[in-house]
Amino acid sequence: MASNDSKVALVTGASRSIGAAIAQRLAKDGFTVVINYSGNAAPAEELAQKIEQAGGRALTAKADVSDPEAVRQMFDGAQAAFGGIDVLVNNAGIMMLSSIADADDANFDRQVSVNLKGTFNTLREAGKRLRNGGRIINLSTSVVGVKLETYGVYAATKAAVEMLTAIMSKEMRGRNITVNAVAPGPTATDLFLNGKSDELVARMAKMNPLERLGSPEDIAAAVSFLAGADGSWINGQVLRANGGMV
Repeated sequence: MASNDSKVALVTGASRSIGAAIAQRLAKDGFTVVINYSGNAAPAEELAQKIEQAGGRALTAKADVSDPEAVRQMFDGAQAAFGGIDVLVNNAGIMMLSSIADADDANFDRQVSVNLKGTFNTLREAGKRLRNGGRIINLSTSVVGVKLETYGVYAATKAAVEMLTAIMSKEMRGRNITVNAVAPGPTATDLFLNGKSDELVARMAKMNPLERLGSPEDIAAAVSFLAGADGSWINGQVLRANGGMV
């Protein structure tokens, strides 16, 4: 990819946390950013204003990624506003921890609907509509490698996302579109820190040899690499951004 100034990146679940960091980084890289959110509009609008004030371009788009029609309409909106999409970042996801024995049907169905079906819904649209030379970057998790207790259903949805990533990278043959995944390790977000003791957070920070938690900006940097010109020869891979934990 040459200059990003005329290119458009759609980031799902982008109103806060890692998604917001990704949107800000891609805007800084020159992409026009579509900030997807599913619930509260205020954080998404605030992020769009922050990007605009920094000299970037941003648009918000409400859509529940688990709803195929909502995803289609989101792509239609980006097409109408900007003529198409060049980069898709599948960041939207939910994590509901419990042992497999204790996971109820709602727990299972909700994580599958957002993490797996939601990613499938956007991949399906991108497979038909992403501009040639584009990039698809899915978010997985390093728990697929570590296999921590209570993460079973969540990690299973992300393992499935990694398989979709590998196969779609082959299906995009002839269009110069790369498909990769970034698999974060423990990252200092409100979602991660909430409900954890200082002792547990410190223990998880030391799980990798760099002995710290990742930051949302660390994950955004990995996405930026894959979305930009320097990542053009990386395809069908899972980049574990976890400080060497696994």
